[in-house]
Amino acid sequence: MTDDFDRVLTAVGPRLRALRAERGTTLTELSETTGISVSTLSRLESGQRKPTLELMLPLARAHQVQLDELVGAPTTGDPRVVMRPYTAHGRTVIPLSQHLGGIRAYKHIFPPATAADLGDLEPRVHEGHEWLYVLSGRLRLVLGEHDLVIGPGEVVEFDTRVPHALANAGAEPVEILALFGPQGERIHIRARTTSGSA
Repeated sequence: MTDDFDRVLTAVGPRLRALRAERGTTLTELSETTGISVSTLSRLESGQRKPTLELMLPLARAHQVQLDELVGAPTTGDPRVVMRPYTAHGRTVIPLSQHLGGIRAYKHIFPPATAADLGDLEPRVHEGHEWLYVLSGRLRLVLGEHDLVIGPGEVVEFDTRVPHALANAGAEPVEILALFGPQGERIHIRARTTSGSA
């Protein structure tokens, strides 16, 4: 029982770090939102500080997730994914998978483009690998030296350690599906050849 409890506590730090990375939030921004010092947040993420309810509650509120998601509580047997949308950088993000570890799936909805979307963007970098599929609208992707517009049905895949920024490129909302591997996991695609052989 003690080993199980220790495993749960050990997994909290990486979960917190992954959540913050996928939302593109800095430790300073999270500190301002939660009232928890940057040093405490850093120690929590690195496993040097044990999580307490007093710390986890404001973090769950800030990340807009249930407390059991932060501690990796087992599912109760209901296979339905409860999608709790949240807002990040002006866009709506809908989680499509329940677990914080490994590759995770999201739907992003960008509002119509603003002057800022069409101007110079501020690329960010973080650990991970991302795969994006545009469902509708036109997505602007600044990736390293490239400034691309991706349309419906198009896919991009990139290492998130390359400076990148996303924005709407048009007057209509943009909807995309995103797969994100926080530890740099890549998407593995298996397909049959046209002859039907594997």
